[in-house]
Amino acid sequence: MSDTVSTLILFGATGDLAARMLLPSLYGLDCDGLLPVGLRIIGTARSKQDDATFREQAVAAVRDHVPETLFDEVRAARFLERVHYVPLDATDTAGFHRLAEVVGDTSGGVAIFLSTAPSLFKATIDGLAAAGLTGPEVRLALEKPLGSDLASSRAINDAVAAAFSEKQTFRIDHYLGKETVQNLLALRFANVMFEPLWTSASIDHVQITVSEEIGLEGRGDYYDGTGALRDMVQNHMLQLLALVAMEPPASFDATAVRDEKVKVLRSLRPVTAADIASRVVIGQYGAGAVGGQPVSAYAEELGRSSTTETFVALQTFVDNWRWAGVPFYLRTGKRLPDRRTEIIIQFKCVPHSMFHSRGATASPNKLLIAIQPDENIELSLMAKVPGLDRGGVELREVRLAIGRDDAFSDTRRRIAYERLLLDLIEGEPTLFVRRDEVEAQWQWIDGVRAAWAVAGMTPKPYAAGNWGPSAAIALAERNGVSWND
Repeated sequence: MSDTVSTLILFGATGDLAARMLLPSLYGLDCDGLLPVGLRIIGTARSKQDDATFREQAVAAVRDHVPETLFDEVRAARFLERVHYVPLDATDTAGFHRLAEVVGDTSGGVAIFLSTAPSLFKATIDGLAAAGLTGPEVRLALEKPLGSDLASSRAINDAVAAAFSEKQTFRIDHYLGKETVQNLLALRFANVMFEPLWTSASIDHVQITVSEEIGLEGRGDYYDGTGALRDMVQNHMLQLLALVAMEPPASFDATAVRDEKVKVLRSLRPVTAADIASRVVIGQYGAGAVGGQPVSAYAEELGRSSTTETFVALQTFVDNWRWAGVPFYLRTGKRLPDRRTEIIIQFKCVPHSMFHSRGATASPNKLLIAIQPDENIELSLMAKVPGLDRGGVELREVRLAIGRDDAFSDTRRRIAYERLLLDLIEGEPTLFVRRDEVEAQWQWIDGVRAAWAVAGMTPKPYAAGNWGPSAAIALAERNGVSWND
């Protein structure tokens, strides 16, 4: 198989992900001349429609979700020449044969993006195999969720492995397509001032927060069967933790980077029933106000009572040489005060401050890596306040910020899926998740869930618009840590 494919197939092409992310991303790549000449984009879903109808939907999605300055009718018309549609029911083998007829010769390479319910993964893969769309020229991208625990994840991976080798399999975590997440590697490994300090000798603790203002947004049945731990921590947050904590790879290639991430995930300290009460807090939002607007309780939105957690705060450790004794605090939830994804690297105090004798206090340095909604890197430093110091030296915290819009105003802000789709088309696997990564994540998450089941933990209530239950504040403060609110 050549590295670059000539056909991209989008399963679930009439769904929300395709409309908001996939089609606008492909349009953006086409506008920049990054899609291979002659690349065909074949959408498929259950709805019965033809090319013309799907193209109308595609152009509407593009118009609604790309910057106004990027859209024009000429570029849209050129993009739509690539776009085709084949109706397909994953439970009907005949549909796969029709798809194979439209694809034709696969020797130019085929990439398949599978954005369907996990319950349809095996039927879809069996249909692709029966239609001859699983050969060495074909690669498969899988959108989460990849299981609900280790056993179901392995079942999905086994079904995939029966038809596609690991080299042909591209598991997506869209956070890895975000520029600031990728920039974390550059920050650590391209700057001599950070990596020598990136150890337990200099770092007091690490915080990772992924907060959402939204509630269920029409995903009630899915979310209630999943919860915050499996929806956010298992994938996005553990991937962020692995990037923060990984050892320097020997080179920037897929095997080296992913090998180091797996080592971190396998070094996470297990949570037990004996220590879960001091290391994990779960919550569920009640009625409250977000952004000044009243919102209903989770159970009211769902339409029934539930013990599913909409908030998780936890403390964990990476038990290896570099991070021994450094706590990692993870926090995520729905109906929180704002939408935010950020990483805080809290450094230790200087071992001795000569300014104490002059009445000044030096605060420890802090590095903020903001991922969304605004991409920013901010380093807090101590500086002397200008003056003659007759009443003593005064120190003040000052912030050095590198905002993406400031430093890179000449570049277009891209959707994360642009990078991931282009990497899939070109066969670059570095920003995709390997099977052993997924299974290491699930093994740790299953341990947490098992421990809270033994301990009989149930979600603590919190009012919408607050930062979770008060116990989450205590989780950090009992160790002298304050969340970065």
